[in-house]
Amino acid sequence: MTIKLWALNDQPTYKLYTKGAKFLSDTELIAILLQHGTAQNNAVDLARTLLNKSNNNLQKLSKFSVQDLMSMKIKGIGKVKAIRIIAAIELGSRRIEKKQLGKNILQSGDVIAHLKYSLQFESREIFMVLLLNQANKIIHEQILSEGGITGTVADPRVLFKLALSHEATGFIICHNHPSGQLQPSRMDDSLTEKIKKAAALLDIKLIDHIIVSTEGYYSYAEQSNNW
Repeated sequence: MTIKLWALNDQPTYKLYTKGAKFLSDTELIAILLQHGTAQNNAVDLARTLLNKSNNNLQKLSKFSVQDLMSMKIKGIGKVKAIRIIAAIELGSRRIEKKQLGKNILQSGDVIAHLKYSLQFESREIFMVLLLNQANKIIHEQILSEGGITGTVADPRVLFKLALSHEATGFIICHNHPSGQLQPSRMDDSLTEKIKKAAALLDIKLIDHIIVSTEGYYSYAEQSNNW
C-alpha cells in the first residue's frame, strides 16, 4: 500500500514533523530519504530491503559506496537515491568527526569509539593520524594512506611534515585490520618503534598506536609496560 494511504500518524514524514527524528526507526528514516517507492513496493519496503542487504547494520551500510548500493539491484533505488543516501550518511559521519575536534584526550579510550566507527568496517587497510596540541586537544585528523586488504604503507615523513605544519605536540596513529585480527604484526611493531623514536627526536609525543577491527581494538600504550 502506498504510504499516502496510511493513517497520517503512521506516515514517516508526519511522524518526524510532529514527534521528532528520534521517534522514527532506521527504516522510516531511510524511507524519507528515498521519498517514494515503486508500483510494487513503497519507500518503507525499499528501505527495509536495503537494511536487510546490510544485515540491519547501519555501520556496515555507512561503508557502502554509491556503486555498492546500485550493484544490489534493488528496484526503486537507482543512482539518484543511492547518492542521496550516501550524502546523508556522510553528513552524519562529519558531525561525529567535528565533535572530536577540540576534544581533550587523556587516554586511548577517549578516541577508541570514534576510531572504531571510522575504520572497523573498511574493506581496505587505512592508516590515519590524530594530531594534538599542548593541551592534549585534537586539532587535526587525517588519513595518511590507504592500502589493500592485506596492508598499507605509512610514510613517516608525511606524518611528521603534517604534525610540524600543524604545530602538534602529540599524536595518535591508528589503522584497521580488515581481517578482524587484532594482534599487531611484526611490520606494525617495527613501524611503531620507528615513528616513536623519530617523534622523540622532534620533541613530539607519540601517545598511542591503535589497531581496530570488528573484533575490538588493540592499544600499544595499554599493552606495553615501556610505553
